[in-house]
Amino acid sequence: MFFWKTYDIADNQKALLYRRNRFDRILGPGRHRVQTVNGKITVAVYDTGETKFDHPQAKFLIKTFTDQLSDDLEYHEMSDHTVGLVYRDGHLCDILAPGSFTALWKGLEQTEVQKIDISENFDIEEHLVAVLMHRIKPALYEITSHAISYTEIADEHVGLLIVNGKLQRLLKPGRYGFWNYNRSIAVKRMDLRLQLIEVSGQEILTNDRVSLRINLSASYRMVDPSIVAIKLNDATNFVYRELQLGLREAVTAVSLDMLLEDKNVLNEVISKSTRGKLAKYGIELTSVGVKDIILPGDMKMILNQVVEAQKLAEANLIKRREETQAMRSLHNTA
Repeated sequence: MFFWKTYDIADNQKALLYRRNRFDRILGPGRHRVQTVNGKITVAVYDTGETKFDHPQAKFLIKTFTDQLSDDLEYHEMSDHTVGLVYRDGHLCDILAPGSFTALWKGLEQTEVQKIDISENFDIEEHLVAVLMHRIKPALYEITSHAISYTEIADEHVGLLIVNGKLQRLLKPGRYGFWNYNRSIAVKRMDLRLQLIEVSGQEILTNDRVSLRINLSASYRMVDPSIVAIKLNDATNFVYRELQLGLREAVTAVSLDMLLEDKNVLNEVISKSTRGKLAKYGIELTSVGVKDIILPGDMKMILNQVVEAQKLAEANLIKRREETQAMRSLHNTA
């Protein structure tokens, strides 16, 4: 038994007509009278303003019914090493992942798909980084967060680009974007400015077995970031440990009297023993100096007594000289 059924398709719509679950033809905007057979007619309506033909069997339909659909739909299939950028009237609206298949409606807007080969070069051009990260539509934020690795390197810093666990190259100050597809990307930032470090509260015995508490201050900078990144897990702790060992080596080699007489002897020994070790790991030691030497309470009392006795002896000596001179002066006068 035959029946006629009417379908109204809006100006921004198109529809796929199925007979007995098999594709028959596409319906454009307008009114359509369709002859049915036992009611086995179905129509799937799509909004062409969305541009993308979102159908679970899109690839099968387009490749099977190319003649019927080619005037209304176009498709783009990305290889495993290709990224697609979809532009609508010159505006970026979508990113196609490698290996993906996308069908687009024709006619309403001028659509262009730019294909980018990322098999070797996965850098994103600077002008495109600005569009993807700062002027992109809100609908693409989630896509870009998975598709792109974005980083900014400040002045006096350097970035270490690590791809699949291997150091690739150094990044100068600026902004960078990289395609995340098919690889693992990480960027480690390193500060090239002068760094200050304190080695405080070190209790050490001198050569004559006097216990001292010493505070040390030093400054350093990274001069070869690639060596630092490859050879050191924590550069700050490494510098601290080397300064600590250098301080202990210097103090145990001198006596208390030598140390009190010239505190700079420690600075020279520490600098000499530590500078070369740090240089092997891409670090330059710019300055080092002992800030405080703290004596234990009993030793401080003894030294105070020694100083007091020395000063008293000096005072007595001066007093005798003055008396002698006075006697000599009286003698000469007589």
